[in-house]
Amino acid sequence: MVTAYVMVKAATGDVDRLKSAIREIDDSVESVSVVAGDVDYVVKADVEDPSDMKAIATSIHRVRGIEDTQTYIAME
Repeated sequence: MVTAYVMVKAATGDVDRLKSAIREIDDSVESVSVVAGDVDYVVKADVEDPSDMKAIATSIHRVRGIEDTQTYIAME
């Protein structure tokens, strides 16, 4: 199992809709946290293989109102 984190920057203040939309993308999405700072959400996902994260990250980026994403794979 591989844990990955996606930092998400939103272009809109529709926090609840975006959080729900991100959560529903895939069963591998473990949590969506609203955070203060340079990004608006931190998404945690547990996938079988690092390549599985590409589809999840792409889907998050396609959600209406998402401005940018950065994906980080945990090393341990």
